Amino acid sequence: MSVLPYRNRMKQVLLINDIAGYGKVGMAAMLPVLSYMGIPAFCLPTALVSNTLNYGEFTQMDTTDYMRRTFPIWQHLGFHFDAICTGLMFSREQAELVEAYCREQAQMGCTVFVDPVMGDGGELYNGIDQRQVELMRRMVGVAHLAKPNYTEACYLAGVPCQRDGISRDVARRLLDSIIMLGSHSAIITSCVIDGQNMVCGYDASQSDYFFHQYEEIPGLFHGTGDIFSAVLIGAIMGQGLSLPEATRRAMDVVAQMIDRNRDVKDRMCGIFIERCLDLL
Repeated sequence: MSVLPYRNRMKQVLLINDIAGYGKVGMAAMLPVLSYMGIPAFCLPTALVSNTLNYGEFTQMDTTDYMRRTFPIWQHLGFHFDAICTGLMFSREQAELVEAYCREQAQMGCTVFVDPVMGDGGELYNGIDQRQVELMRRMVGVAHLAKPNYTEACYLAGVPCQRDGISRDVARRLLDSIIMLGSHSAIITSCVIDGQNMVCGYDASQSDYFFHQYEEIPGLFHGTGDIFSAVLIGAIMGQGLSLPEATRRAMDVVAQMIDRNRDVKDRMCGIFIERCLDLL
């Protein structure tokens, strides 16, 4: 019998992702955003990483055994989450453990967000290979919402990245490919569609596609995808916005945070979110 009552409880989000010791990415980027938006967030690390991968040199400690021992305890204690957001996976066993847990929680009304962290700019991140691509395809299969960037969407769909951009018809087909993997809805960020910077999506609740244009700010900040995810989840779970509305909200917040930090020299470390929380 569960020892934790489900009634009269604040909505809770579980983040399943790696933790970087140096860098405002992953959980370090998402926790302050969700907390500021009034949503309790809990953590299950898939690995401890010394620093963000793009510095070129890093070390990591796999936490699969810890995850394997944690899930039975949480199940016995009756812990339940209203949403789960998954990120980088490091082994097939991790993906299997998380997939099974997400399916179990989904049966109790949990919404599963999958961020298939793999790459950007047409290439996989340092230390990521085809094995991780297959793991991310598996995770998309349990998602209510999958939210890859354009590079990740192409790897998931098994199609080449078009550096000159794509048409709206191609964007719809790419979204369809993500849906065919099993996700109910999908968002693809960092697209160039018909010559415009856009985020595109498919909203299963409306059975319709949407396209949001944005102005690109020069320079690449790491961790902005994690900020986008956190604001999106907060807007949906905490504020009741629709998927297109929450997507627009997340886009605007990320743009404002990038603009405020445009003079930061070490962008691989990410955005220092704590000094930008007023933008939420």
